Amino acid sequence: MLNVLLIEDETLFAKSVLRRLEREGHRVNRVETIADGRAALIRELPDILLLDVRLPDGNGLDLLRDIRSRDSSRNLPVVVVTAYGELEDAVAAMKLGATDYLKKPVDLDELVLTLSKVMQTQQLSRQLDYSQVRETHGNEPVKMIGQSPVMLRLRQQLEHIAGLVDKSRHEHPVILISGETGTGKDVLARLYHELGSWRSRPYVHVDCAALPSELIEAELFGYERGAFTNAHQAKPGLIEVAEDGTLFLDEVGELPLELQAKLLNVLERRQVRRLGSTREHSVNAHVVAATNRDLKKMVAEGRFRSDLYFRLNVLGIDLPPLRDRVEDIAILAEHFVEAVSRRYGLLPPVFTESARAMMADYDWPGNVRELQHVVERAVMLSQQGQISPEQLMLQSQALSVSGQEGDELSRLSHMTLEQVEKLLLEKALERTNGNVSRAARELGLTRMAMRYRMEKYQL
Repeated sequence: MLNVLLIEDETLFAKSVLRRLEREGHRVNRVETIADGRAALIRELPDILLLDVRLPDGNGLDLLRDIRSRDSSRNLPVVVVTAYGELEDAVAAMKLGATDYLKKPVDLDELVLTLSKVMQTQQLSRQLDYSQVRETHGNEPVKMIGQSPVMLRLRQQLEHIAGLVDKSRHEHPVILISGETGTGKDVLARLYHELGSWRSRPYVHVDCAALPSELIEAELFGYERGAFTNAHQAKPGLIEVAEDGTLFLDEVGELPLELQAKLLNVLERRQVRRLGSTREHSVNAHVVAATNRDLKKMVAEGRFRSDLYFRLNVLGIDLPPLRDRVEDIAILAEHFVEAVSRRYGLLPPVFTESARAMMADYDWPGNVRELQHVVERAVMLSQQGQISPEQLMLQSQALSVSGQEGDELSRLSHMTLEQVEKLLLEKALERTNGNVSRAARELGLTRMAMRYRMEKYQL
């Protein structure tokens, strides 16, 4: 519901506007003069102002000029209503900062649509302002935690690539980061962004697996007004938003085949065309892609385009699982202890020697992400300033099963998180004889989430 202030002296037109907006659920306060409008604005700032130009005590544009000069109302959305044929008033209103304008006689359906569009634009603007402030002030610089030889080499490699890219004025190379789920591929992408001279430019993280299939094209490439139903205004895609910054395509292996060709065209030509448009926009973003899939195998199976694979894999980086860099486990665990303790205002507990040995022996199928969750739980359960094996709850999981269950756990410990998830889905569908709704309830998923995972694993 919107709180609308209407400044309009024509009684019949004002009554029709009031009736329509109130029927839409909005609250409308109507006054007839500039003087009364000023008083109403002092009493309460509305969500949106509908302002007629020709009023009994002056020109509405003078009030608009005054509104834009005050800090308290500078961002107030103002829709100006002009008489038919008075184009000069409309032009002057837009120059003075009007959000939009309507010509009399006003189509009430158009009025409702205009108000909706204006408020959506305001909301997006506020979200963007919040994101910019958060990016500037709320995030700590990304850190690559670890002293294992492989992690030190990866950092040196990223520094070298970023240095070369800084010196080049030509198109930027594409980086493909491969690794199991939870290894920290997003951390590497963010570190590459912060190592470059373009660190102050946007960093856009696109999770290709999380975007709904029916929306992913519009989100990535953008669209023009009228490109499809409910496309009431043009919107740049995430590829455009990343201009001069970094575009991180997380889980790029989940992109539908029909969009892979379109992405390839963007990478090859450095041009993007919105849905419903005939005009192309230049793209100058630094592209980093990541996947936990075997893209080479997907190419052989016809599920990923070979030309896109070769275009992405210009600079390939393999991020090893945590079990292959045991030296980093204790360092990462202590880092997470500090972070969790700071968040909850606790004194950081210390690991006992037996807890350290347990973490070093554990296989960590969920990699760094699993370690982070285990440590967070352990900090919350810790007593007397120590974290013992009991708080880690790793050994207890291993000892609580035997026989067939123990064999199953042993098999699971050598599987990736993705393989385990697929197995759980298969077992649930077997138990429910293929009933998707029941299987989803057993797994604690919504039916839509269950369907998405079934499509992901082709079940």
